[in-house]
Amino acid sequence: MRLCFLVEEHYRRDGMPLDVVRQLTAWGHRVDVLRPGDSLLAISEAVRAGSHDAWVLKTVSGGPGLTLLEAAAAVGLTTVNDVRSIRGVRDKALAAVIARTRGLPAPVTYAAARWERLADIPATEYPLVVKPADGSSGRGVRLVAGPDDLTALGPELAREGLLIAQPYVPNGGTDLKVYCVDGELFATERPSPLHPGHAVRERPVPLPGSVARIAAQVGEVFGLDLYGVDVLLGPDGPVVVDVNDFPSFRQVPDAVARVARAVLRLARSGTAVSVPSVPSVSGVPAVSSVPSVSVPALVSAGGGDGGRLGLAEGGPG
Repeated sequence: MRLCFLVEEHYRRDGMPLDVVRQLTAWGHRVDVLRPGDSLLAISEAVRAGSHDAWVLKTVSGGPGLTLLEAAAAVGLTTVNDVRSIRGVRDKALAAVIARTRGLPAPVTYAAARWERLADIPATEYPLVVKPADGSSGRGVRLVAGPDDLTALGPELAREGLLIAQPYVPNGGTDLKVYCVDGELFATERPSPLHPGHAVRERPVPLPGSVARIAAQVGEVFGLDLYGVDVLLGPDGPVVVDVNDFPSFRQVPDAVARVARAVLRLARSGTAVSVPSVPSVSGVPAVSSVPSVSVPALVSAGGGDGGRLGLAEGGPG
């Protein structure tokens, strides 16, 4: 197969997805790597129907890669993940609406284009977690204890564009990150960016059944195949605080090969969302009650050298 990976400069030396690119190349597939943040692209020529079996996006939110992926989808190419699903989680304000509307346990979310408007949030909602609507990799996430702290952060927040604010979910200082790789769920415990002083070693952990069901529902609601879900175990149960398309998959066993196989399957079959299940190592029963949702196949085409990595022809297709 021939694949195109869009890799932002932020991830140019990152094992995910470049190790996946190397794995696919070793298996005999041809992989082009485009770096949209550091290339001059003849975009009208680069994005062509039939040039690749699928395009895969690994970029920061708000980066130029998503535009290229959407252009590829517009000419009928397959994307991993579905480009409309990516847009649905990259915009955190949009994602909050989708999550709450579809019954996911997500916090009440306020949005404001000017940070001063956040001062209208009732004092009873504090402490607040404030972050940019297009943030990624934990960028710009702030814990705001009260109105006075909001005022002090004003100059920083003014540079962030559209902001969202959510009431803080009390927790033990750790985040539970659930990764979905082609229908399998894996849980990792890691330090919370809101509690940098809390010593927690990032490690795989058993996945509670209640969280597994929520993580599976996230895939259904947003139409994602490869994704991560940030979950907090609050006093009233699990709460979804973020969803990421194509995350790092850290601590997932054999992650590179798993992701590579998932990319190949999706490239062959289009982006049909599979039913997530819990791997046997988690020690909880598999989730099989969440219905799958088929979404129209979209494609992304490539072209141009733009930082090509390890091209190889042939191999199983």
